[in-house]
Amino acid sequence: MGISWTETRSKFKSPLWVVARFCWLGREAKAAQCRRLKRVCDDARATIVCQAAELQRQAEKIRVLQQKVRCLEEQPRPPATEFRLPTDPPLKGHKFGLRLMALAANLAKIVGLRAAERVLTTVWEWLGVQQQLPDWTTIRTWLMRLGVAALREPMEPADDWVWMADHSNQIGPEKALVVLGVRAGQLPPRGTALRHEDVRVLTVRPGTAWKREDVARVYEELAERYGAPRAALSDGAVELREGALGLQKRRADAIILQDFKHKAAIFLKSAVGDQPRFAEFNTQQGKARSAIQQTELAHLTPPGQKPKARFMNLAATLDWAAMVLWLLDHPEAEARRGVTSERLQEKLGWLRSFAGELAQWRECQEVVKAGVTFINEQGLFRGAGEQLRAALGTDLSHAASRELAQRLVDFVITAERQLQEGERLPMSTEILESTFALYKQLERQHSKGGFTSLLVAFGALLKPVKKEDIRRAFSLVSVKDVHQWAHENLGTTLTSKRLAAYKEFRGATTFVTIT
Repeated sequence: MGISWTETRSKFKSPLWVVARFCWLGREAKAAQCRRLKRVCDDARATIVCQAAELQRQAEKIRVLQQKVRCLEEQPRPPATEFRLPTDPPLKGHKFGLRLMALAANLAKIVGLRAAERVLTTVWEWLGVQQQLPDWTTIRTWLMRLGVAALREPMEPADDWVWMADHSNQIGPEKALVVLGVRAGQLPPRGTALRHEDVRVLTVRPGTAWKREDVARVYEELAERYGAPRAALSDGAVELREGALGLQKRRADAIILQDFKHKAAIFLKSAVGDQPRFAEFNTQQGKARSAIQQTELAHLTPPGQKPKARFMNLAATLDWAAMVLWLLDHPEAEARRGVTSERLQEKLGWLRSFAGELAQWRECQEVVKAGVTFINEQGLFRGAGEQLRAALGTDLSHAASRELAQRLVDFVITAERQLQEGERLPMSTEILESTFALYKQLERQHSKGGFTSLLVAFGALLKPVKKEDIRRAFSLVSVKDVHQWAHENLGTTLTSKRLAAYKEFRGATTFVTIT
């Protein structure tokens, strides 16, 4: 049975026009959605067309590239080029050329004698070059010949030479006295420290006793050969300083200078080292080192103390103390990961009680550092004392550092009074100390075994070896000359005595092998 519209309408609560409008709005919304979907479909079709065209282009490029690859693969490959070293004909009377000799000598100065041989072998194997290479004993002989030649090299006549003297020992009673020379008129410009190539070795003398008379005799020999210098510079060693006084008999205006850094270390010891609290600090530091070096705190182990020249190497200890104090106050620091606060406080918390003294000591160390930098880069001249005062600054917080700064300034003012107006001289022997480091670098692990005939190579360490240096040196110095120098200056070395002792022991002892 059908239902009439009138009956259906009677069931709606809304008026008829509301129902009609609702139906109309629904139809319009549906039509709008259909139009939007149509636009989306049209855009998708256009995109598909573009992408199809792009795929076709890419396929064409791939086809062309594949064709080029096939053409290249079909072409014959050129034979591998054999690597060839630069032309280096052997030096007359030798198996090797000047290029290889210079390369081997320079390598040995950087990495050591045995390592230089291994480096050359490794590189030549990598290059695929079949060539005989020198062993480390041959390289050693080359350096020794270069060293003798450097000691024999004539010195240009001038009245502004400055000599720097110092001695070094390794083991046993022997010390090696080294004297370097540099011309005051050829110093690097202000702001630049002396370099190894700026100085030359005048003599290398090993000896078992260096009294002032011995040093004076060496100075006399050098003065006889080269003429008296304008100045002689050395550290605070009495035998070096007083041994040079005889030069003033040969030259009235010769002056004796003392190294600034060593004098600054003496002043620093007076300002810091004589304090009872510093001795207590050193004791605590030594205990801390023993207590933590095998624990999770090993990365915070204090640097090893140097009984000799401690106040020339104090900066590392003060830097360590400042770092640990900072860690104590910063629990979030990465360096404290894996370390409990209680553990850190137990082992290193004692540093807090030295915070005030450490600030004072650190300022004193900064004064010395600034002074050494100034003297290294500026040298000694009239007015250097006042310029040094400005470089050290006037805003020092502690009485000890202010007194230290004044003592350094007074020391420089006293020294500069000996100079003429416009004259500039070096007042630092750091360049000499670093030459000893070059020699130890050449010796490597043998630097603790006493001086050997390799000491004569000292003169060849200050500048890079060039082909011309080898040609000139080898034309003047033979292997026999090297042996003669070693015989006259070294005698029986410590190493020779040790080997002889073992030989004698083995010859007098019968070993029973237990099986």
